[in-house]
Amino acid sequence: MQLKIMPRRKRLSAGRTPLILFLCQIISALDVPLDPKLLEDLVQPPTITQQSPKDYIIDPRENIVIQCEAKGKPPPSFSWTRNGTHFDIDKDPLVTMKPGSGTLTINIMSEGKAETYEGVYQCTARNERGAAISNNIVVRPSRSPLWTKEKLEPITLRNGQSLILPCRPPLGLPPPIIFWMDNSFQRLPQSERVSQGLNGDLYFSNVLPEDTREDYICYARFNHTQTIQQKQPISVKVISVDELNDTIAANLNDTEFYSAKSNRERPPTFLTPEGNASHKEELRGNVLSLECIAEGLPTPVIYWIKEDGTLPINRTFYRNFKKTLQIIQVSEADSGNYQCIAKNPLGAIHHTISVTVKAAPYWIMAPQNLVLSPGEDGRLMCGANGNPKPKISWLSNGVPVEIAPDDPSRKIDGDTIIFSNVQERSSAVYQCNASNEYGYLLANAFVNVLAEPPRILTSANTLYQVIADRPALLDCAFFGSPLPTIEWFKGAKGSALREDIYVLHENGTLEIPVAQKDSTGTYTCVARNKLGMAKNEVHLEIKDATRIIKQPEYAVMQRGGTVSFECKVKHDHTLIPTITWLKDNGELPNDGRFTVDKDHLVVADVRDDDGGTYTCVANTTLDNVSASAVLSVVAPTPTPAPIYDVPNPPFDLELTDQLDKSVQLSWTPGNDNNSPITKFIIEYEDAMHEAGLWHHQTEVSGMQTTAQLKLSPYVNYSFRVMAVNSLGRSLPSEASEQYLTKAAEPDTNPTAVEGLGSEPDNLVITWKPLNGFESNGPGLQYKVSWRQKDGDDEWTSVVVANVSKYIVSGTPTFVPYLIKVQALNDVGFAPEPAVVMGHSGEDLPMVAPGNVHVNVVNSTLAEVHWDPVPLKSIRGHLQGYRIYYWKAQSSSKRNRRHLEKKILTFQGSKTHGMLPGLEPFSHYTLNVRVVNGKGEGPASPDRVFNTPEGVPSAPSSLKIVNPTLDSLTLEWDPPSRPNGILTEYTLKYQPINSTHELGPLVDLKIPANKTRWTLKNLNFSTRYKFYFYAQTAAGSGSQITEEAVTTVDEAMASRQVDIATQGWFIGLMCAVALLILILLIVCFIRRNKGGKYPVKEKEDAHADPEIQPMKEDDGTFGEYSDAEDHKPLKKGSRTPSDRTVKKEDSDDSLVDYGEGVNGQFNEDGSFIGQYSGKKEKEPAEGNESSEAPSPVNAMNSFV
Repeated sequence: MQLKIMPRRKRLSAGRTPLILFLCQIISALDVPLDPKLLEDLVQPPTITQQSPKDYIIDPRENIVIQCEAKGKPPPSFSWTRNGTHFDIDKDPLVTMKPGSGTLTINIMSEGKAETYEGVYQCTARNERGAAISNNIVVRPSRSPLWTKEKLEPITLRNGQSLILPCRPPLGLPPPIIFWMDNSFQRLPQSERVSQGLNGDLYFSNVLPEDTREDYICYARFNHTQTIQQKQPISVKVISVDELNDTIAANLNDTEFYSAKSNRERPPTFLTPEGNASHKEELRGNVLSLECIAEGLPTPVIYWIKEDGTLPINRTFYRNFKKTLQIIQVSEADSGNYQCIAKNPLGAIHHTISVTVKAAPYWIMAPQNLVLSPGEDGRLMCGANGNPKPKISWLSNGVPVEIAPDDPSRKIDGDTIIFSNVQERSSAVYQCNASNEYGYLLANAFVNVLAEPPRILTSANTLYQVIADRPALLDCAFFGSPLPTIEWFKGAKGSALREDIYVLHENGTLEIPVAQKDSTGTYTCVARNKLGMAKNEVHLEIKDATRIIKQPEYAVMQRGGTVSFECKVKHDHTLIPTITWLKDNGELPNDGRFTVDKDHLVVADVRDDDGGTYTCVANTTLDNVSASAVLSVVAPTPTPAPIYDVPNPPFDLELTDQLDKSVQLSWTPGNDNNSPITKFIIEYEDAMHEAGLWHHQTEVSGMQTTAQLKLSPYVNYSFRVMAVNSLGRSLPSEASEQYLTKAAEPDTNPTAVEGLGSEPDNLVITWKPLNGFESNGPGLQYKVSWRQKDGDDEWTSVVVANVSKYIVSGTPTFVPYLIKVQALNDVGFAPEPAVVMGHSGEDLPMVAPGNVHVNVVNSTLAEVHWDPVPLKSIRGHLQGYRIYYWKAQSSSKRNRRHLEKKILTFQGSKTHGMLPGLEPFSHYTLNVRVVNGKGEGPASPDRVFNTPEGVPSAPSSLKIVNPTLDSLTLEWDPPSRPNGILTEYTLKYQPINSTHELGPLVDLKIPANKTRWTLKNLNFSTRYKFYFYAQTAAGSGSQITEEAVTTVDEAMASRQVDIATQGWFIGLMCAVALLILILLIVCFIRRNKGGKYPVKEKEDAHADPEIQPMKEDDGTFGEYSDAEDHKPLKKGSRTPSDRTVKKEDSDDSLVDYGEGVNGQFNEDGSFIGQYSGKKEKEPAEGNESSEAPSPVNAMNSFV
């Protein structure tokens, strides 16, 4: 038996204060409230009412407070476990428990460390009826570690390149909030081009010169401890080719220099995530965040779609310039494949993110408290779901039921505990634990076995007063175990009240739906169960309703006059009403001009602002009524003024001269309201085809009151007229009588007639049908006719209705047809329709292109020629020709490998095309197919061709190891793409002095089978610059550079130090400084006297030798002198600490060629594009930035 009080069916009457005590209501918080006065002896098992969160992160600078509150009768006692074992708080002087509560306070502010008390805590509240337990509370102190010290090299890159600035914040608890600012604590601007990723890194789709700065700083804010950590500033310099010095230009060949000079646009590629597909897992109820950031030039735009569905409208949000897709309150239905698309004018790429939504356990139906009487049956149910499905386990008083004391009345059936013939010893608190790999749920629900006779909790002799003709609700709150039955009686000897007149609610309340005067009396509530009986009397009085029998009336009063409003009220003689006056639903102005006298409100010396609505409100303790009137204030002696307004609507519409296709409409104009009528607008309604929709018919001059109207056949006309003046349009007139015109044959035929085949043996004829107004009569149909264009066949016709398509079957493949569609109705045919041409369905081409041959243009480009196929064999509209080609064999390794086929489509009737982006020194196979609207024809016989050798890529790496006084050892990895057979390596090197000037260049040839070489007889303590590249028979490849220093002679270094400390050397330096000072003074005096220097002539005579003109004949750069050939940048480059330089590969793109999947070609089959190698630029040397201050208060305003 479950004890509960059901909701009432109707609300309480106005003005009555009910007394209802919901004693045994079962609610979601597992609460059975206790009445402190009447039920002090009623026992109840413990119930946890408050506890700390499962994952409890504390501030290590404050005392630790772990909450555990519970209630029960008798009051429960509390105990704790820590990490699964008993936590004896009496033995730890820093731990105290709040009196009458289980809440722990750990005083770590005086002594001790938060880390000492890290662990898993659980609270138990126990009394004689059972034990309730809290969740496992995992206590962890928050952490805000410092950033790892690191040396950040300055970053130098060309305008237009992509860039990622890593943040990599320290791991904290909870994780920090990341943001980027400069040294002035100003947020760095973000846009579609520059944005911060979810991982905190700063992404540049392409860099611009204005991105140059030395203070890119990543900040990590740890909210829990209100601290902020700062990363070392990152210096970024964006340069254009104009800023490259002569040495860099000299080390580039012509093709490389041209490609470096232009900011070449490029299609998008993803910076994150990597690859074509990835996987994301999220938990139900969380926020799903998917991110795609792309680089490219121009800046790509990101789009999002869900492959097998639509994005939820009300839960989907785009962040970070649409680079981040967020779905809130994610559920299992949101699982699937999401696709982000990055697009710019040069192309588009996509990345598919497979999303799987898992779910920690969640309640379907949490177990609820049971109050049973001895001998009754009941059940506890624990319904939970999750992904994967959670495991349900039961505990009794905090102990697993498998090892808990046996209870013969208890039987466990999965997620349900069934109780049979319970006794008082069956009382206990049961815990349901639903868990899977993503979390758990724990709920306490008690079984309280009570044997209690009925008790009436509503106060005795309560008086209820109700207005006549309204519902009356008489309360009888009760308690008992078993659940008592309730009966109501009226009077001392009355019989039980029946439900045909009264409503008996399950909570004991008696409802009288419509109380009358004879409902007055004494009512008795009787509660019975097998342990006894209880009763209670209440009294009901029915009162007359309050009425306003004289209401205030509308008044118009001149300024300065006096106005009076009357409000007479009739009420029940036992109720005392109060009369309140309101103005515009607010209090009356605090002004002596307003006087309230019994039934009247008087306003003297009326002003303009006294106008408004005055309301009389009559209140009693049971009801209230109100009535209102409006006061309008006017001028004392108003002079009538002309009223300017839109015209009044015309009236008295009449139809005359009714013919088949015309009628005369006449009307009478309304008042023009002092603005002459300029025109009349006439509208019509077709009650047969479009009832309720008015259409424009015509307009006539404002001087006319009649109009001759042209009509269409088979329309049920109604007309209305509107007048127009300079102030606007009048309201429409009343509609005229209806006039139905006679039917006639259609005037027009269907439009948009087409004939296209959907299959090789059919012809689908479609058209745009006529609307009801155009049908001109009943029985609208269409006569569809067709015949072959080039044949002598007669027209074949069919008549159809209520369709806009007809399919002709059994036609020859791709044959031209003449088609026409004519409208007709019950009266006759429309005029002869126009003839259009269509085609029956296409089929796949029958013949492959012949005479396919290949002309290899160079190592990466080939030209393909073929003969066109006969037009009759195409069997459809010629779309073009399609080349399939693939790299089948490596010419160097001679091992068979089948690679993915590439496709290029050439539109129209072209008979040749270019294949770009081929790999040098490779074996290719291709075939050609013709394409029509149905698909591809058979492939031509395969043709094979080989590409010649090309120049290799740069060596994959170059390292200098084992430096000594006079030798250096070089180690390298061969080129990643040799593009042929390597013949040898070329090593050039030259010394660099302390002023960055280069010495003589040494050229050395190294066999191709070497990957290590030692240079001897070098100068000690000298920096050398190395240029290294590989060669094939086709020429030299891209070079890789490196610098290294031989070791220092310690004896020489010590001698240099000795000279610098000699007295004569110091004196010499002082003399030089004095001479320089004298020269500066002389120059300053001459300048003040107006002395001039022939600057221009000196500049012309001493032109900068580093500025070289362009060759006029070929547009390339002029040659450099030997002395300047290898001069380094003024800001020298530095390699990474391991002295390894990686060179990025550069592949030809098919986006610039062909169309369809792989590219686009010009009309003649040639392609547009430029092949040029990429040369790695060395970063400029710069000083390490110092760490900027980061006050916490300054940061709080940015997050």
